[in-house]
Amino acid sequence: MNYKNKLVRFPPNRVWRTYTGGKILDQLEEKEQPQDTHFPEDWIASTTVAVNPNREEFIEGVSTAIVGDASAINFDQLIDLDPEYFLGKEHVDAFKLNPMLLVKFLDSSVRLHFQAHPSAEFAREHLNSNHGKAEGYYILAVREDIKNPYVYVGFQNPPSREDFKAMIEKQDIDAIEACFDKVSVKPGDCLFIPGGFPHAIGEGILMVEIMEPSDWAVRFEFTKAGYTMPEEARFMKRSLDFCMDVFDFTKLSVAEARQTFYHPPKNKHFYNETSFQESLIDDIITDKFRVKKSTICDTVIKTEQSFYIGIVVEGECTITLGSEVIKLKQFDRFFCPAGIDAISIETSSTVEILECYPPKVPM
Repeated sequence: MNYKNKLVRFPPNRVWRTYTGGKILDQLEEKEQPQDTHFPEDWIASTTVAVNPNREEFIEGVSTAIVGDASAINFDQLIDLDPEYFLGKEHVDAFKLNPMLLVKFLDSSVRLHFQAHPSAEFAREHLNSNHGKAEGYYILAVREDIKNPYVYVGFQNPPSREDFKAMIEKQDIDAIEACFDKVSVKPGDCLFIPGGFPHAIGEGILMVEIMEPSDWAVRFEFTKAGYTMPEEARFMKRSLDFCMDVFDFTKLSVAEARQTFYHPPKNKHFYNETSFQESLIDDIITDKFRVKKSTICDTVIKTEQSFYIGIVVEGECTITLGSEVIKLKQFDRFFCPAGIDAISIETSSTVEILECYPPKVPM
């Protein structure tokens, strides 16, 4: 397979989840009858296997990769052909063949389950895992019928540990929901949610979700969209008592939540007079992954020091790499290997590209 000096592209990679959504993803795939189902997510450039109890016969989550005119291949198998080219020597030396991030489209038709994710420290100590599940959100769009889009994140009205456990055991969802206030979101917002903070994404939101490459989740709301998850899917195949140590009970007002979790663009780097790149989630915020956004208004020669996953969030463009010319429209995605020195990005108007990077290699 001739994979050198070519971008990696990905067809849709829909993954079953316990909540419903995906109608907008169906529309993007030009399906004849778009609808909300239990396939509300599309995992991008993924080497991570989804954890779905009672669906063990389905291997879901790992992306199919397409390079040039070559036949499709699993993305993890493609990386295995030449890890240092795709991921970079320093990355491979530090992390082996693990890209160290998972990127998804998430399209919700309902409010997601209340849940929390373990921190990496908790996962290492208690789950025999190098990864927790810190998350980043980049809001792409909101459905037309949703007037006040929101997320729940962190406790605005924190319960005691004992009361919260009782709410979960009784599935008193009204009481659980009363522990939170709605925190508004809009397209273009970027959030970072560290492990431990309880949260739920509101209905009608299309976003890019960036996270550590795991599927660890403490789901303390059991039924959603007519589906009740089995016990083994609720508490990471452990007990509720075990999972109570995951939760961060810090009280955060809505204003404090916005200050804690929202991250506006910063550190603008100009490619030229009209085009620039901004940082959204950097290594000051987290050592788990990095997120930037490029706004390009003409032609830019883009160079990077590591691989990245690119998603066109606004506009369209043409990327030229040697003899390869690729036209990209809104919501198209690609993987740029570490071994590529530079690409040319050209647009006749303006294009915005979200760029998701692995963590920096520890010195």
